[in-house]
Order: sequence, then C-alpha cells, then structure tokens
Amino acid sequence: MAQSGQVAEKITELTGRRVELVEITTYGDVSKEQLAQIGGTGVFVSALRDALLAGEVDLAVHSLKDLPTAQPEELVVAAMPPRVDPRDALVARDGLTFAQLPDGARVGTGSPRRMAQLASWARALGRETEIVPIRGNVDTRIGYVRSGELDAVVLAAAGLTRVGRIDEATELLDPHEILPAPGQGALAVECVAASAQLAVQLGKLDDPLTRLAVTAERTLLARLEAGCSAPVGALADFWVNEQDVTEMRLRGVVGTTDGSTQVQLSTTGSVPASADEATAQSILLGRDLADAMLAKGAAGLMGERAH
Repeated sequence: MAQSGQVAEKITELTGRRVELVEITTYGDVSKEQLAQIGGTGVFVSALRDALLAGEVDLAVHSLKDLPTAQPEELVVAAMPPRVDPRDALVARDGLTFAQLPDGARVGTGSPRRMAQLASWARALGRETEIVPIRGNVDTRIGYVRSGELDAVVLAAAGLTRVGRIDEATELLDPHEILPAPGQGALAVECVAASAQLAVQLGKLDDPLTRLAVTAERTLLARLEAGCSAPVGALADFWVNEQDVTEMRLRGVVGTTDGSTQVQLSTTGSVPASADEATAQSILLGRDLADAMLAKGAAGLMGERAH
C-alpha cells in the first residue's frame, strides 16, 4: 500500500490524473506457509493481474522481485520507476551487525536466497548461526527481534525505506556478502496492453537504467529456470564515465540453503547508446552469466525449480 501510494502521487504529479487506491489481498499475503512451500512465483501477483484483466483496476503496482519472469501477452509493464536501495537490511538487537552476532544467534528470514547466503557467510566467519524461517509484514518481523525471540531479522532495505523505517536497520548488507533478489528495490507498474494511451502516460515514470539493470537480472533468473522463491541472487550496476553510463556489471549467486555450496560469478559488458542495443546487451549479459553458472553446477543447487 505504501509503494502504491507513492506511485499514485507520482502519476498525479506527472499526468494530472487522480488515482484511487484499490486494496487487493493476494494468496502470498494470507498464506502462513513459507514461500518455497507455496511455490513463490506469482503468489503476490496473480490476484492483481486477475483484477487488471477483469477491468476492476486500471493499473497495478508490483514489487519487481515478486513478478514472474514470463510476461502475459495481455499485460505490459509500462514503467519501472527509479530503483531505490536494492540491498538487504539487518535489524538486530543491541545495534549489532551480522559479523557481531554471537555464536548460535537466531536470524529470521522468509527467503531461501537469504537463508543460503547468510548460512554461507556465517560459515565463512566460523560461526554457528540458526537461520529461522519467518513470514509477516515489517511490524511482525521486527517484532521478533524486539520481543527477544530472534537476535536479528533480514528484510529488503527498499521495503523499510518505503514505510519510513530504514533507521531501524542496524546494517545494510554489502552485496559482496549478500546479493539481493533479482529486481529487488524496483517496482513494476503494469496495465492491460490494449490500454495504449494509459501505457504511454505511465511510461513517463520509467527509468531507463533501472529497466536495463532489472532486465539483466531477470534474464539470468529466467535462464536458470528459477522462480522468485529459488535461492538466486543477482545485481546489475553501472560504471559512469563523465556522466555517461559506459559499462554494466552483473553478479549472480546460487546456493544451497544450508550454505554449504555456492556458485557465484560475475560478468561485465558495454552499454550502447541506443536504447534497443542496450536492452539487447542486458539480455545477452543475463543469458551468458546464467549459462556460466549452469556450467558450474548451479542447477543442482536450486532444489525446487519453477518453469
């Protein structure tokens, strides 16, 4: 609701159109099961898309990391607004960082990707850390720490930022340690493809660099044939030369949830000035990195694979 409200304000500012928020509860919102058990892919999205196709709403705002990589022909992602911080955030007791947590600390997350990388990081630190599966909104998750049930929880920094609670993070986790989910920190504004005029208006919210980065990350995810509940992390970023974006770096990781085995690789490529060529290069980077990861055995580390 917070991120939808922010998009609505921006639409009104740029187009003059008044936007009414329609609250839709998804299966992912109400299910108490872990994401890996309910499939992950599309559980936060399907109800919103059904409402779009039924004409009940004109547009939907998704967290891009929840969006399946296969795009329905009837719908179009008209805009990807500027991405906010893609990193994961730690909220720990006593202001601790992850490296400062004691041996045997209990850390909560509902994400297999975070479980895999946190367990691997703890192993590298020579420490036993219990990764506890949790679900719930920001209040619920941080409440586990405030009550003393858990020593820390890990959430998306973007989510904390959008609800005005980023100051409660005790550490923003370096992507060198924990790569975020593909598309994390970015939003997708989706409408019916036949609503061409609306799509053009929504396109005013689009940020080309966000779209390029997310395209590379989601291409990697699709090439791995992994859903958004798989233990896959990816992040694309850019090098800037005298205000011109000249190069993209794409990093990817796949690991077992116990942290025992991990495949982590990166690649770089130029960013052409032409938008079409830049998009093609983003897709190529995602495919090439995924192929390299598969050659290193990534497929066997993902467990459940969603096609």
